[in-house]
Amino acid sequence: MPLSAAELLGLPLIPAYTEVSGDQMRYGVNYASAAAGILDISGRNFAGRIPFNQQISNFENTLDQITDILGAQDAAQALSKCIFFVGMGSNDYLNNYLMPDFPTKDQYNPPQYADLLVQQYSQQLTRLYNLGARKFVISGLGLMGCIPSILAQNSNGICSEEVNQLLIPFNTNTKAMINNLSATLPGSKFSYIDVRNMFQDLLTNARSYGFSVVNQGCCGIGRNAGQITCLPFQTPCAERRQYIFWDAFHPTEAVNILFGQKAFNGSKDMVYPMTIEQLASV
Repeated sequence: MPLSAAELLGLPLIPAYTEVSGDQMRYGVNYASAAAGILDISGRNFAGRIPFNQQISNFENTLDQITDILGAQDAAQALSKCIFFVGMGSNDYLNNYLMPDFPTKDQYNPPQYADLLVQQYSQQLTRLYNLGARKFVISGLGLMGCIPSILAQNSNGICSEEVNQLLIPFNTNTKAMINNLSATLPGSKFSYIDVRNMFQDLLTNARSYGFSVVNQGCCGIGRNAGQITCLPFQTPCAERRQYIFWDAFHPTEAVNILFGQKAFNGSKDMVYPMTIEQLASV
């Protein structure tokens, strides 16, 4: 059975922030939230989302608890060995810039919007650094023009090159941000996961990886199973391991494991300047 990146690091399933306390925290905490963005406004069309700024505040609460348990010096030492995985930005496009009822597309052209996002992103990562984080894994954005939700909007059912091109400035800026933070934050280490390259490789070589369905969700409704995402009690596809996409937006577990393994010990065109395995050992 293939292992996830967390399992390859010897970690158990990392509990959610809302469900963890005390000794459970020592293996890690999951602060992720559906529809969360770098910008607080992103995902406002969904109730109950937790933007990245609030996720960092939640981490501060965890840090206070860890400090109470270990003491300030031991807590800081333990934190410096931890790996912070951050994958932000997709909702700032899907649930902000590309939404017709959001004002940002009228306010910013694509390069300007990428500048806005990564300027804020840099401040947020610096905030984590100032709280004691030292090792960061940053995930870039993939080929979102090829997800079932976007495919369903195109009558020809092919990837939207416009959307794929839209994301290039964000990835370019994120790489530059990592280089800058590495140079200006003493002791910081970064690993960048090039999800765009991973997805391009996956779509090009889908069958060799064991995937036979590349353009529709395993669970969804409408064209490409992407017009309405997976609903409660809906029966998903029978052979989910053959699907690249689980629903209108997200890859399947099989893809996540594949990408996690590439990030853990893959080639430099997929993860750089160091792999997660190398980051864990420094």
